[in-house]
Amino acid sequence: MNANLQQPKGPGGDERPFISDLEALRARARDQIMKGAVTPSFPEADRRAIVDLLNTALATEIVCVLRYKRHYFATHGIRAKFVSGEFLEHANEEQAHADQIAARIVQLGEDPDLNPATLLSRSHAEYDESTSLREMLEADLVAERIAIESYREMINFIGQRDPTSRRLLESILAQEEEHAEDLVDLLEDVPKD
Repeated sequence: MNANLQQPKGPGGDERPFISDLEALRARARDQIMKGAVTPSFPEADRRAIVDLLNTALATEIVCVLRYKRHYFATHGIRAKFVSGEFLEHANEEQAHADQIAARIVQLGEDPDLNPATLLSRSHAEYDESTSLREMLEADLVAERIAIESYREMINFIGQRDPTSRRLLESILAQEEEHAEDLVDLLEDVPKD
């Protein structure tokens, strides 16, 4: 080590080294090698709570995929052609969110809960079987607004406990906000029944 380089200071600028025991850190990394990204600095209770939140988000995303897919296939008429393309785009983006969340759950050492028997009961969003274009758009907008509120609450709960999961949810939240704005624009052009 270069004698001119100083040991970084600890949190708060105190004189404690940033990493208190580098040898112990290296030993733990080797001893627990098969735990992947889950390290002792991630408290088990926090990890478990975050996995539970992510599984709820996963169920919500899957229900949203199914709702958007149904709306995509159930739309009829000239006006619906353009809107159905938006339904398909949103379904694909919701599927990407589900995949990202499932991958994060695996990184946290758990298996994603994809049990179809409990998906709807674990989802924040609801499935929808509307038949009119306006009702479909309204159901999707309500679901997006629920997702936006849910993701904000999850992000606030996670805080600094898990920056990686927080950033993932923040990126999904941004796209959910875009979906809501798209749906508002589409609703403005669809007459009330």
